[in-house]
Amino acid sequence: MGALQHVACAKIWSNVDTVEQPLLGHREPSQRYVGRHRRCLQFGVRKGDLTHGAGSEREKLQRPPILVDATPNSWDVAMKTFIRITEIWVPNEDRTELRYYDGFYGSHNEFRALSQQMRFRYNEGLPGKAWAARHPVIFRELEDSDFKRIEAARAIGLTCGVALPVFAGDLLNAVVVFLCGDGKVGAGAMELWHNDPGKFFELRLVDGYYGPALMFELNSRHSGFPRGYGLPGRVWRSNMPLIVKDLHDSKVFLRWKEALEIGVNRGLGIPYPHPSGQMWVMTFLSARDTPIARRFEIWVPTQEQDFLILHANDRDQDVEFATKHDVVKIDQGNGAIGQAWATKIPTVLATVDDQSIMGGMELNAVVAVPFMNNQELKAVMAWHF
Repeated sequence: MGALQHVACAKIWSNVDTVEQPLLGHREPSQRYVGRHRRCLQFGVRKGDLTHGAGSEREKLQRPPILVDATPNSWDVAMKTFIRITEIWVPNEDRTELRYYDGFYGSHNEFRALSQQMRFRYNEGLPGKAWAARHPVIFRELEDSDFKRIEAARAIGLTCGVALPVFAGDLLNAVVVFLCGDGKVGAGAMELWHNDPGKFFELRLVDGYYGPALMFELNSRHSGFPRGYGLPGRVWRSNMPLIVKDLHDSKVFLRWKEALEIGVNRGLGIPYPHPSGQMWVMTFLSARDTPIARRFEIWVPTQEQDFLILHANDRDQDVEFATKHDVVKIDQGNGAIGQAWATKIPTVLATVDDQSIMGGMELNAVVAVPFMNNQELKAVMAWHF
């Protein structure tokens, strides 16, 4: 196995340079590479999509914001991505099970209708497993898992899924489920990393979905990331979501050869600290031809908590876009991102009308997911399709 067995490198990011470093216990690479660090610009996005909640907090939970579904044609354009279906599940009133809240299905109306009738108890099915675990759960093969809608999923080509829980302290607010298509038709990766400080010092791979990228998966399973190293380690250190762009431009990326071969070029990492002191990190690695999403964004509140501003996205080379939107702010209740901030519940919006504001991209859908630190909202993550 050679280098795959013995070499594990990690990427260090600073304000000036990025330098490859070996992990402890592994042979040092024969060559070092230095790459130029690109400053993460702050952008804004589209205005509008104003959607106000009404009634009490319980009413907001019982009734999702009134948003317009995409037509099948626009959905087909939007969902040429690794993620095919998105669902949001929330606890019922007595918090004994999860019920359907909202979702993206495109033209898969039968699968939507089936999902709307489903309920998941604690530790049952993909949403229930994430509820019980308090961290993301990956079903890399729906056929060989506790997935409850396997026949319907098989009929529309769904093969894997991941569930992301949203906790506010000890209470579960929601579970976001991403269901993905047949890995034979495109590349991309979803990974779950874990550190148990009582057993080992670095993050180690728990599970992941890699589709047909066998060498990329093999290298990942022989890798580890100390705190502050690589995408998973940097997410661990910051305890905040993080976007990394242009992974294939610089050979400091740990798995750059395999990433280049399958076209993986950007990533999103999300931390999930556990009350026990353990840490989980979820990473989404996106490929050019079949991206996880067409764009990632991270929005954060201002110091005064009066607006959300765009902290990072994956279009740092688009100077015109950055210049045009670096002053855009989102208040509570404004669009999907503002709704996620106001309710602390993930929000979906299946149409994006103003393409000029979106930088000329054909973006047809958005999923906005709050990132919580106990009871405090620290960020809103947006997946654009």
